[in-house]
Amino acid sequence: MRDWNAEIRRRLAALNMVPERESEIAEELSQHLDDFYARAVAHGATPEAAERMTLDELDARNLAEHFAGVAAPAPAVPLTPGAHGRADSVLSSIVYDIRVTARSLARAPAFAGAVAFTLALGIGAATTIFSVVYGVLFKPLPYTRPDRIVAIYELTNTGARNRLADPNFDDFRNQSRSFQAIAKYSNSVVSVSGTSTPTRSAVSAVSPEFLDVFGVRPVLGRMFTPADARAGAAPTVIASHRYWTRYLGATQDLSALALKIDGTLCSVIGVMPADFAFPSSTELWIPADLGGANTSRTSHSASAVARLKDGATVEQARAEVSAIARRIHDASAEQGDYLLADATVMTLQDAITQRARTPLLALFGAVGFLLLVACGNVANLLLARATARSRELVIRTALGAARGRLMRQFVTEALLLSVFGGALGVLGAYAGVRALRAMAPTSVPRLDAVSVSVPVMLFAFGLAAAIALVLGVFTVIRAMRGDLRFELGEGGRGQAGSWRRQRTIQVILAAQMAMTMMLLVGAGLFGRSLKNALDIDPGFHAERVLTMQVPLPGAGTPQQKAEQAQFYARLLDRIRQIPGVEAAGASSSVPNDGGFPNGQFVVMSPNEMPSDPSGFVTLLKQKERLGSADFAVATPDYFTVLGIPLVKGRLFDGRDDAAAPAVAVISDSLARARWPNLDPIGRTIEFGNMDGDLRLLTIVGVVGNAHQYGVDAPAEPTVYVNLFQRPRGGMTIAMRTSADTNAVASAARAILKEMNPEIPARFRTLQQLMSASLGSRRFNLILTGVFGVVALLLATTGVFGVTAYAVSHRTREIGVRVALGATRSGVLRLVIGQGLVTTAIGVVIGVGGSLALTRTVRSMLFGVTPSDPVTLAGVTVLLGAVALLACYVPARRAAEVDPTIALKAE
Repeated sequence: MRDWNAEIRRRLAALNMVPERESEIAEELSQHLDDFYARAVAHGATPEAAERMTLDELDARNLAEHFAGVAAPAPAVPLTPGAHGRADSVLSSIVYDIRVTARSLARAPAFAGAVAFTLALGIGAATTIFSVVYGVLFKPLPYTRPDRIVAIYELTNTGARNRLADPNFDDFRNQSRSFQAIAKYSNSVVSVSGTSTPTRSAVSAVSPEFLDVFGVRPVLGRMFTPADARAGAAPTVIASHRYWTRYLGATQDLSALALKIDGTLCSVIGVMPADFAFPSSTELWIPADLGGANTSRTSHSASAVARLKDGATVEQARAEVSAIARRIHDASAEQGDYLLADATVMTLQDAITQRARTPLLALFGAVGFLLLVACGNVANLLLARATARSRELVIRTALGAARGRLMRQFVTEALLLSVFGGALGVLGAYAGVRALRAMAPTSVPRLDAVSVSVPVMLFAFGLAAAIALVLGVFTVIRAMRGDLRFELGEGGRGQAGSWRRQRTIQVILAAQMAMTMMLLVGAGLFGRSLKNALDIDPGFHAERVLTMQVPLPGAGTPQQKAEQAQFYARLLDRIRQIPGVEAAGASSSVPNDGGFPNGQFVVMSPNEMPSDPSGFVTLLKQKERLGSADFAVATPDYFTVLGIPLVKGRLFDGRDDAAAPAVAVISDSLARARWPNLDPIGRTIEFGNMDGDLRLLTIVGVVGNAHQYGVDAPAEPTVYVNLFQRPRGGMTIAMRTSADTNAVASAARAILKEMNPEIPARFRTLQQLMSASLGSRRFNLILTGVFGVVALLLATTGVFGVTAYAVSHRTREIGVRVALGATRSGVLRLVIGQGLVTTAIGVVIGVGGSLALTRTVRSMLFGVTPSDPVTLAGVTVLLGAVALLACYVPARRAAEVDPTIALKAE
């Protein structure tokens, strides 16, 4: 069969036409002739006859007129009857479209590269954030039928969720009918020894039904039984797979293994599956209540999970536990804010991810705006390319190409670019996910589930396909509206881009500006929130303070408590001797490191002290005597090390030893809230429910408020007691030092190891803790800021490109204006003004959108409102400035147009 493409090129050369300029159209006609020849053969023509018929078909088309774009298509030479009865092969047509499109894009590498890179930027960012959203919020939990696992919470009188008191859990377990299994758990980080290296490990105390709730069994050994959880039972422990392999040598014989956990020797009875770690990061599980259950209904020490029975719903379980909780409340002798008011049930996945849902969805919305800005740039590029190809479209139409065929080729072009951009975006998402996991604050749950998984890949390529379809259809519809030959032959006059298409491009540009405005406003609000948080006085000095956590096991007897106090006294004395350590003190926690336990105290005088604990019931019913506060244990020097100021009275001193009357120092916020306009010095309170010590505390001093839970969280009312009067186990040493912190940490670790080799220490500076407390705000700011800056660059590029494109296609008009007396400044104002009008429209729309959308993230802001005028004004000025700069360069080029040259060019 003859090479029809070569025949067409030979004829074009004979007509003194340049085949290279018409290669795509020649390819189109060549494919038509190939199909014509194949149909002729298929209907019985000999190869020689089919070739003659095909030559007649080619002769019937006047190449000179067709390629000049002015003649109507000549009628095709008909085949024998029924020759057109067979439809073209769909597959061969698709392959042909891809081949032609690929060659076309190869001839325009700058265009293809710009589109692919822009799409890769948008799709990659969207895929990265979606991987986090999916992994955290939507990926099923790795348990058997995870949708049947629920979490149970008490509700306070303000509707806030709270953990469960042990007696309330017992009532929920005994009275509910919706649960197949229900369990409680509590977790903490304690010292663990018995291996070659002592560790600080997350240990969870669980009830025996805990593993039944999750439907898991140990891969080695056995699970807990009710006998393991009885008071006084021999302590046992189940290890995580990671702990077993890392610290226990993956020993198969568990009978020889024992661990000392928080001072208690426990036999290892099982090893959990490798993918089980609930609560998050737990390494060891021990039975709860070995020392007896807590009987107080205002002491909330346990969390609860349950598995629903088949047929039971979350709503039914919620109504059931709510009814039980209300009966508990109505019948309880204990009162105050710490008694439950209600209870609720929610799926475990919602319970784990609820706090992260709003920030992550907000980030997903932000990256959606970035993707739309990128698609706007691509749409304008495709429209500009389609406009430049108007002559080609006219000729293809003249050659008989249907609009559906042309639309298919536009969609194919968009699909190839989108798939290539999507592939690049997925590759970028791998790096993006690694960066996000490293940068994300610890408050984001389920980070271990975040990856570029199969659902994420499907999302990426589905997104690419959707973008290709929308952009391809949109481009061809906008490019082919009206009479193409009239636009080319009559209406063009050198202005291939019609005013209609210019308006479309301007609308897209205004939308880009609006979305960029919203992104930048969000970033500005998050930035202002972070600045406001950093501007707050935290109530302490974090500079040059090194902290050392010392997880000493808890003590039960007075003798053990006295030994603990002596241990910390010796430890502090030796640490103060380290070169560079200016002062050292201890507290049960330092700011931004987990906080203090909180509870309810009673205001009472010494002569009201009951003779036995049951006598407190009457006092607890008198709400005017009750107060709530954090309970902190500290040494006298702790306030000096952190620079917490003394407001009134005195701090702890040498008079306050173990034999002296117990004293307390309270925060200024507690003094103002509990004793407004009164002097709290000398007043006595009972706070024994926190540590079992029922001695009255005499208030001897008031100190400044310290923001214990982050500078963006309120300073909670706090009662400080003296470590040497109310000893406890785990403490944190705070050291103010002028020396290198690494050297001080090394020396302090050596001292602790010498005093107790089974206690591992953890060192961090107070500034590191403060920085970590603002991790969520910094994370939100960085991501929205990056999205905003990228969107701004894309939008600026769009403004520049659209303005330059408009100028290049208005050369004749500008030349006429200059010839008629228009000044250089007038041309500048004309071009810049049109660009700024589009920007202004986008900014106005963006301001409205910002006011509407930023209200959804009000809870993520601090010290600033969603309608902050400073942020709105600043972003408006920024967008106006960059738009002015983007318009100025092509406007200056337009102002320098020589009218003579411009008119001659036309």
